[in-house]
Amino acid sequence: MATTRTSPLLMLSIFFILNSIPIPSSSCPIHQKQALLHFKSTLTTILNSSSLLESWNPNSDCCSWDLVNCSRTKTRTVTELHLSDIVPTFTPVPVFSHILTPLFHIQTLKLLDISMNWLRGEIPGDGFGNLTQLVHLDMMQNSFNGSIPDQFFLLKNLRYLDMSDNRLEGELQPELGSFTNLTTLKLSLNRFQGSIPPQLFELESLQVLNLSNNILQGVLSSRHVSGLKNLRYLDLNSNSLQGELGPELGSFLNLISLSLSSNLFHGLIPPKLFELESLQILDLSNNALEGGLSPEVGKLRKLESLKLNGNFLAGNIPEEVGNLTKLKEFSLGKNQFIGKIPSLVENLKELESLDLSGNSFTMEIPGSIGKLPNLTLLDLSKNKFIGPIPPSIRNLSNLETLRLHNNNLAGEIPTWLFEIKTLKNLFIGGKESNLIWNNKAKIVPRCSLQQLSMSSCGISGEIPEWISSQKDLFFLDLSENQLKGGIPDWLTEMEFEGIVLSDNNLTGALPPRLFESMSLLILALSRNNFSGELPENIGNAKGIMVLMLSDNNFSGQIPKSMASIFLLMLLDLSKNKFSGDSFPIFRDTRHLVYIDLSYNDFSGKIPMNFSLDTRILSLGGNRFSGDLPMTLTKFVNLEHLDLHDNEITGNFQDILPQIPTLQVLSLRNNSVEGFIPRTISSLTSLRILDLSGNKLTGSIPTEIANLSSMIKTPKMSTSDYIFPVYVTNVDIFNNVIEFQDLIVNWKKSFQGLASRNLDIYSLLDLSENQISGEIPASLGNLKSLKVLNVSHNRISGQIPVSFGDLRDVESLDFSYNELSGLIPQTLSKLDQLTILDVSNNRLTGKIPMGGQMDTMNELDYFQNNNGLCGMQIGIICPEDIPPPEERKEEDDKELWFLWEGTWVGFPVGFFSSILVMGYFLNFLNFFKFW
Repeated sequence: MATTRTSPLLMLSIFFILNSIPIPSSSCPIHQKQALLHFKSTLTTILNSSSLLESWNPNSDCCSWDLVNCSRTKTRTVTELHLSDIVPTFTPVPVFSHILTPLFHIQTLKLLDISMNWLRGEIPGDGFGNLTQLVHLDMMQNSFNGSIPDQFFLLKNLRYLDMSDNRLEGELQPELGSFTNLTTLKLSLNRFQGSIPPQLFELESLQVLNLSNNILQGVLSSRHVSGLKNLRYLDLNSNSLQGELGPELGSFLNLISLSLSSNLFHGLIPPKLFELESLQILDLSNNALEGGLSPEVGKLRKLESLKLNGNFLAGNIPEEVGNLTKLKEFSLGKNQFIGKIPSLVENLKELESLDLSGNSFTMEIPGSIGKLPNLTLLDLSKNKFIGPIPPSIRNLSNLETLRLHNNNLAGEIPTWLFEIKTLKNLFIGGKESNLIWNNKAKIVPRCSLQQLSMSSCGISGEIPEWISSQKDLFFLDLSENQLKGGIPDWLTEMEFEGIVLSDNNLTGALPPRLFESMSLLILALSRNNFSGELPENIGNAKGIMVLMLSDNNFSGQIPKSMASIFLLMLLDLSKNKFSGDSFPIFRDTRHLVYIDLSYNDFSGKIPMNFSLDTRILSLGGNRFSGDLPMTLTKFVNLEHLDLHDNEITGNFQDILPQIPTLQVLSLRNNSVEGFIPRTISSLTSLRILDLSGNKLTGSIPTEIANLSSMIKTPKMSTSDYIFPVYVTNVDIFNNVIEFQDLIVNWKKSFQGLASRNLDIYSLLDLSENQISGEIPASLGNLKSLKVLNVSHNRISGQIPVSFGDLRDVESLDFSYNELSGLIPQTLSKLDQLTILDVSNNRLTGKIPMGGQMDTMNELDYFQNNNGLCGMQIGIICPEDIPPPEERKEEDDKELWFLWEGTWVGFPVGFFSSILVMGYFLNFLNFFKFW
């Protein structure tokens, strides 16, 4: 047998091959194992347990532990730590970022996930700077604060970085541009401010960029976005970015999702956007975009979500929308669209959500709506649709939410609505609705409703009992109907989150059982005929956030247990018959920001039992007495203080609350004495000041002219009430919540100013006091002032010429004073002026002409002065009467004209008469002939 010889070269090759094959070691490096055990020990000491790290045993290989991955090389180093959500959300002791210190010794890490642990403190920069091999770092949903440490920018290998949902702040550093390998960057839900650094837009590898929910400002320009050629997802929503959207957005040719919602962008939607053929999600909602929706939108055939709601877009919906056959979500709500719903909408067979609410759509709701088989949400509320509810809606076999309220719909409400098996939320009726409920109809619902709103539907009698069959119902609104009787027992036994029965004729006392529910969040029973005392157990309903019981006949004291409702945000007990001088102690109810106890019969000292976070406090129309408490100054968030029509005393200079946030202060019709102090200028937010009907003396201080909120023109408010983050259904809260109007003397009559829009008003009323001296000329600086009333005082001097600068003023009342001199001609510049009352003064001279002054023809507003004249009151001023010589020439000209007319007229008249008589005689002879 032949012997085979192996060559030395072959043996050497086999040796090297065998040595190159990785042979696992028995364990990971000892120093890395010790680091992990140190981390576990520290965490266990803090939490008294660490159930997710039970496999981390000192007697086993750390590469076999849960949440740990190692390399496949001979060294078996730790490369990945998946430590997400290992700290429970609610821990008795906070866990700080220094707990991560042992992990920074594992320098071979390529992936580190510490998300959802709610770790506190600053990011350990030095520690993270050691992990230079990191490729993937997830730190989302913690509580890290401070800024991004400089050492972070040493991590040049990073491809994925998620620091979202923390408390990071400061400006975004230009060094972010050093992450040249980055494909995903998420910094959302932090407190970053300033502009977006241009370097960030030079990361050519970046595919996902999410900077949403910060405080970023500035504009987007072409130089910003030119480098992001591979970007697929861009989310900048909920910042303060501004400017126009330019054509540069069209350069993101690979973009799949673009979200720029809730910013300050204005102008038109750039046409270049409609060339992004890969786009699947486009969200430009809640900005200030104008113009119309271009037919070019039909090019985006891959679009699945189109949200343009909350802008100023107008015009008709283009028919080309029918080309978007993959569309699942379509929202144009809260715009200014008109016309009808285009017929081609029926092509959107994939559509699941259609929101056209809050526009001015007219015509009837088309029957083609019923051809959208996948529709789960249909919101056409707050438009001008007419006609009946189309029967085709019953064909929507997947419909869960139907909102048709606040339209001009008419006819009987169809009972088949309650036969749609999938229906969960139904909103019909409301303002302007002409829908009528058949009170004789027998309802046997086949659906299981969760929310039911039938406001202003003409429902009469007692609360319909068929509602008791809806066991999943948690919100019920039957307001503005003709319901009578009391609250039935079956209603108190259901687990409601919201009950709205305002504006009915309901009677009786409130059943105590109603307040044994921990689910109840909203109870609105205003403007009924309920009576009796509030149940003592009202405090058992600890979850109530909104309690509105105004305009009923409730009496007695406010139950002390009400202070136990620790989530209470809005309390309105106004316009009842409550009495007493003892109140619940609301100091620990820190969410209670709106309190209205006005128009009752409360007495005693002004109560200070409220939370220091109170923003609106209305106590007017009671019998409170004594000085304003000095502790008012501790209410550092107070915006609205209304104490009118009480028996408050004291010197104003001593009791004036120094609260910088105060916007409205009304002390009308009290017995406050003293003078207006110069320190009033420190109330920089004050826009409405009503001190009328008191006993103030002294002069008007010039410092009032420094009230900055009366100087700058306010912006129209469109924001709704801001609720805590745990309020999930904000729309329901905003639709239900109502704030009582602020009653002021507005243009010579007492009127209510809508509290939701108070920031557009500015008023200064010092009338019916004993104020003397002259009106400071500096008051002309208050350019946003709409009403100025200083009537019924002892003010002397002249009306300042500077008042011609009050460009927004609508009403000026100087009556019943001792003013003298001329009415300044500069008042003719006031384009908004509708009322000028200077009666009962010592004014002289000509009333100015021009502009709105030509419309001031109310005689009562000029009476009882020394010598006013002008066309407004029908008295010719001396300077307008021509001199005697000029009058004689005019008389001679008139006489000559009369004689000249006689010489010309006599012959003409004579010959005309002869001709007429001759014609008439011939006309008679004509009849004789016949």
